[in-house]
Amino acid sequence: MTSSSIDTLLDQHEQPHTDDLIEWLRIASISSDPDANEQTHQAGRWVADRLQAAGLKVEWIETDGHPLVYAETPAVPGAPVALVYGHYDVQPVEPLDQWITPPFEPAIRDGNLYARGATDDKGQVLTHVQAVIRLLETGQPLPLQIKFMIEGEEEVGSENLERRLPELAQKLACDVVVISDSSQFAKNQPAITYGLRGIATFELTVTGPRQDLHSGSFGGAVKNPGIALCQLIASIIDADGRIQLPGFYDDVLPLSDEERAQFAALPYSDEAFAESIGVDALAGETGYTSLERKWARPTFEVNGLTCGHQGAGVKTIVPAVASAKLSCRLVPNQDPEKIAQALEQHIAQHCPVGVKASVERDHGAPGMVANFNSPFVAAAKQAIADAFGTEPVMIREGGSIPIVQKFQETLGADCLLLGWGLNDDNAHSPNEKFCLADYHRGIKASAYLWQQIAAMNQDA
Repeated sequence: MTSSSIDTLLDQHEQPHTDDLIEWLRIASISSDPDANEQTHQAGRWVADRLQAAGLKVEWIETDGHPLVYAETPAVPGAPVALVYGHYDVQPVEPLDQWITPPFEPAIRDGNLYARGATDDKGQVLTHVQAVIRLLETGQPLPLQIKFMIEGEEEVGSENLERRLPELAQKLACDVVVISDSSQFAKNQPAITYGLRGIATFELTVTGPRQDLHSGSFGGAVKNPGIALCQLIASIIDADGRIQLPGFYDDVLPLSDEERAQFAALPYSDEAFAESIGVDALAGETGYTSLERKWARPTFEVNGLTCGHQGAGVKTIVPAVASAKLSCRLVPNQDPEKIAQALEQHIAQHCPVGVKASVERDHGAPGMVANFNSPFVAAAKQAIADAFGTEPVMIREGGSIPIVQKFQETLGADCLLLGWGLNDDNAHSPNEKFCLADYHRGIKASAYLWQQIAAMNQDA
């Protein structure tokens, strides 16, 4: 098909495409909530049914948790194979009182569709589903084989997919993995993401007396676990933003001069960024720009704190327990296991007298860097430029998609991270949204991508 005929085809289906996304977003597929298991499975069935109705071969793969949805179009001898990865599960919705409209009652305002999962990741992965469905409806064979792996546990670490990946490797064999679960660089400035940070998450618990104590009768004679917790956290990062865990930076790959120059050339300002998130000034590791800190340097963060009386009014106690949820964003070559050991060693060495401290590990995943000079990147650049009317820039992303590095390692395939969202889409936050114009442009970019990859192969 020509670009103009693809445009006409997809333009005619804009409203049905929007209606489909609204229907899928109504399903409250919160994978971390056991009470939402039925709806999470329903969300998987929704996309499986769409793919099957379009004529794809679909498999519903049970796991110890939420099922995997696998689908494929017919093989095309001599042509590349593309695997589209995405997820149908979503984040929890609290705090509910900050949502303008209910999170599972999609609402359109100012050209944006508001609902939990709109951009992360139902709206983005659906762009690829819609593109394939519409191309198949023309009756013309696709120029390459396209496979889908859409899971229901990305928001809780993708453990079951990772566990099953070696046995699924032959089924998922491909030349390139296409993932849309990230953002453009800015509004009307699309991007291709070639690097992701990894992650390691923990809960640090400090215990003191066997029960809460009267702060007047006991304060000053026993160590306060809340104070001890704060001291431990403060010991992990210094005033220059450097993380003090033993060996933390040993495996960090330095940024190349080319990458630093590439980041510096992007249309970005610290002032605009600070204003967009409502802070007076930015902070971070000394010696690096904000983009370098966000995309390509490791971090330590406090994600939550719990200690003592949380209700209304004053309750003067020395709490028995204090805890913190912690995370480290890791850069390629850092090992989450080594970081966990370093944290445990640091806490053991710095725990104040009079309290005990323990570290509970949660989940971890390494970072990744893709080959941004691959022919698949060139194909994606052209497809995005045709759909968005603007050449994409090459960026890294500070977030983590745990399974991406495993895809690279197990499948030996290039990865294309093509984000259609925006940084202000409120992913994981109240009032999550997805720009409908970008949703429809993403569908076009997907349709163009398959043609560009096939043409790339013919020209080789």
